[in-house]
Amino acid sequence: MTDPPPRVATLVLVDGDGGLLGALPPFRVATPWWQDVEPVVEAVRELHGLEVTILRLLETELPSPQGGGVTYLAEVGDSRPTTLEPRSGAVDDDPLRATWARPGGPDADLVWAEEALARVDLARAGAPIQVRSWNLSSLWRLPLDRKTAWLKVVPPFFAHEGRVLDRLGGGHFPVLLGHDGPRMLLAEIPGEDLYDATLPQLLEMIAILVGLQRAWATRVDELLEIGTPDWRAPALTETIRSVVDRNAGEIAAHDRTMLAAFVAGLPARFVEIGDCGLPDTLVHGDFHPGNVRGDASNLVLLDWGDCGVGHPLLDETAFLDSITPTSIEPVRQRWHALWREACPGSDPDRAARLLAPIGAARQAVIYQRFLDNIESSERAYHQADPANWLQRTARLVHERA
Repeated sequence: MTDPPPRVATLVLVDGDGGLLGALPPFRVATPWWQDVEPVVEAVRELHGLEVTILRLLETELPSPQGGGVTYLAEVGDSRPTTLEPRSGAVDDDPLRATWARPGGPDADLVWAEEALARVDLARAGAPIQVRSWNLSSLWRLPLDRKTAWLKVVPPFFAHEGRVLDRLGGGHFPVLLGHDGPRMLLAEIPGEDLYDATLPQLLEMIAILVGLQRAWATRVDELLEIGTPDWRAPALTETIRSVVDRNAGEIAAHDRTMLAAFVAGLPARFVEIGDCGLPDTLVHGDFHPGNVRGDASNLVLLDWGDCGVGHPLLDETAFLDSITPTSIEPVRQRWHALWREACPGSDPDRAARLLAPIGAARQAVIYQRFLDNIESSERAYHQADPANWLQRTARLVHERA
């Protein structure tokens, strides 16, 4: 993979009532990631002496992330720049707009966070720091006395995350200091995000996940009752069928033929998977080393917004895709050994082979759900993903034919 080009940001400013003020001149940002807004806010403070809150994406030079020219809508406080470039048409409404993408929305979230901190006898010891803002989350770092809390706000289709974390109860999972619908106040997690995890750390991650999934295999009804998505055979078959139909025009003819046969064979494939002897349970849904944070004493599995109920090995393909080639086989062997130990007589090797294209198709389903539930200007983040994952599904079907 090549490095993305630099990001050049333009900020269109509005006041707290949504009144359009104009645009700041373009400036280069330290990182290319569109949703990474902390360096954008820092640059505006340094260049213009302004305090801004990034609300949402307006336009992008490139058709998909990351880098290139990016235009954001930003709310400015009481101070005003002396000169702004004229700008119009940036504040039209959209019924799918996230609450934090509207003027006043982030302030309301921060007020809630202050109240949640007070309920656990904590108080902020510095100004809140905006870290991320995009269609899937708003993330703020809240300095406390000698530690930090995190405010995370998610869209309605991720609102089950707080309820799931409440039941996981800490340990190897984020600790909730408070939650209310889509808002979560999270305790600081020591360490670093483990994108470059060592093999022993990778094996420990697998052990944590499988241990959790074993414990929740008898509690799937509880997960479904709190709104966790259903990715078991009947529900996932229908959603895969729908996303294939909706994206047919974006897929090559030979892949459409392969996918049609795959969809027609899903009921039989799921029967074969069931015969492999592993139970449906809690699936993380976005399991990779970068979604694990920790230090030498503890690993914590992050970002449960994508979680659902389904086959536990749905988490395997994406995880193996994100680690070094030399780690893949030892991780796979350990993963399957843990499940053979948990379910004597099971065949996780065969289940994983059968599930591989289903896992890719589930990713297409997830990205289509994002596109269906976010406003148009933010769709650049995900626009190509459903068709890309369906093309990968077709390749996996062909490879395992």
